[in-house]
Amino acid sequence: MGIRFDLDQIINQVGRDKGINKQVLIEALESAVLSAAKKHFGHNLNLEAMYNNELGEIEVHEFRTVVERVEDPVTQITLADARREFDPDCEVGDELGRKLNSTELGRIAAQKAKQVIVQKLRDAERDLIYGEYKDRKGEIVNGIVQRFERGSIIVNLGRTDAILPQREQIQRERYRQGERVRAMILDIYPVSRGPQIVLTRSHPEFMRKLFEIGVPEISEGIVEIRAVAREPGERAKIAVYSNDPNVDPVGACVGIKGTRVQAVVSELRGEKIDIVTWTPDAPSFVARALSPADVVRVVVDEEEHAMEVVVADDQLSLAIGRKGQNVKLASKLTGWRIDVRSESVAEEESKRARKALESIPGIGFGEPELLYQEGYRSIPEVAAATVEDLTAIEGVDPERVADILAGARQLAEQLAQSTEIDTGGERVTDIDQLILPLEIKTLLMENGFDSIQSLAAISAEDLTERTGLRPEEAEMVCSATEAFLRFQKNP
Repeated sequence: MGIRFDLDQIINQVGRDKGINKQVLIEALESAVLSAAKKHFGHNLNLEAMYNNELGEIEVHEFRTVVERVEDPVTQITLADARREFDPDCEVGDELGRKLNSTELGRIAAQKAKQVIVQKLRDAERDLIYGEYKDRKGEIVNGIVQRFERGSIIVNLGRTDAILPQREQIQRERYRQGERVRAMILDIYPVSRGPQIVLTRSHPEFMRKLFEIGVPEISEGIVEIRAVAREPGERAKIAVYSNDPNVDPVGACVGIKGTRVQAVVSELRGEKIDIVTWTPDAPSFVARALSPADVVRVVVDEEEHAMEVVVADDQLSLAIGRKGQNVKLASKLTGWRIDVRSESVAEEESKRARKALESIPGIGFGEPELLYQEGYRSIPEVAAATVEDLTAIEGVDPERVADILAGARQLAEQLAQSTEIDTGGERVTDIDQLILPLEIKTLLMENGFDSIQSLAAISAEDLTERTGLRPEEAEMVCSATEAFLRFQKNP
């Protein structure tokens, strides 16, 4: 009885230590003993293993079916033999069982039983941990760095390990074994080796959660974080809104003497954070998102979901930011494509666009300005319009619309055949004519420099800030532009 009592004690203790239901452990034991019994007595026998709660032991029973004529002597027995060996009152169809001596299972069978039990325990513990974490996505957890695997960090969370993949790390951060780390649960996957809990420190939601923890007004619902944009480890922007007119959302997130925002900056090891007030007015929101730069005006293109933002010349580098970081984050934060222009460049482009529109044959006085105000900036744009488009513009003479379109389409064909066209004395040229590497030309085009004039109006320093080109590459672009323009004047 002592050994049997120990088994019951072991089940209860393991259940408490591992947090596993007692019934799950009993089923694991039954399955293990049954597997061992079949291996010892034979797989063709009809065996069952059952836990006897009163005795505290796993019993193995062999069952046979009572039949009139035996076809399988291993699992069947005749009525006469059954009444003689088992039960004198049994009938055909009854299933009779007898207890086998489980002490005969032997050492190998016992080892097999142990393996099954261990596996069942692992499965039960895995399911338990998965059940504990599957609803905790987005929660911030603390752990200890255990080891490093192919760039990923294995973090011990207490009852289980999690993985902080390289892609979810802040690239400049470095950790040592045994160091504490704070991260957000990004996802959890049920895999055979145990639940794989994926952590992140680079996701924008991690920053949101840090502010929710550090700013009571956010957790109370007074202040809302409407958008977050990050360049992990470098810079971030968050847009906040207050549901209470008496609460300043930016001030609440910054805290007295910047204590609240500094706590987040410290956790992210120096990542700079801009906090702006969210507004439903898209142009105003974009202007605020470009902070710390001051915006002069914003031109909205609803169809392209884009905005042209004009800033003072001395504010251009601030608006664009180092390697274009500020404008990229502002674009992510607002969801709008943003094209930043300095006042001098915008004015130059405006003059060029107006002169191009004025050069269209058949266009009347004042109509180029009306087209410009409607959003037309080039001859191909006018050529692509319809009669209905131009007729709908207030002030444009409907009788001249057909002539305007004919003139614009004629000039557009000339533009397609040549890399440049004459527009009122100024020449609009394609940057493909510059002697520059293809990758530099591509980068220039991606950042809005699609003409020689746009490059001629910017310094090498500003070009570096705006496009991310290296200083020597920016100097190369400026030199190539100057050389091209000199050749145009004196071919």
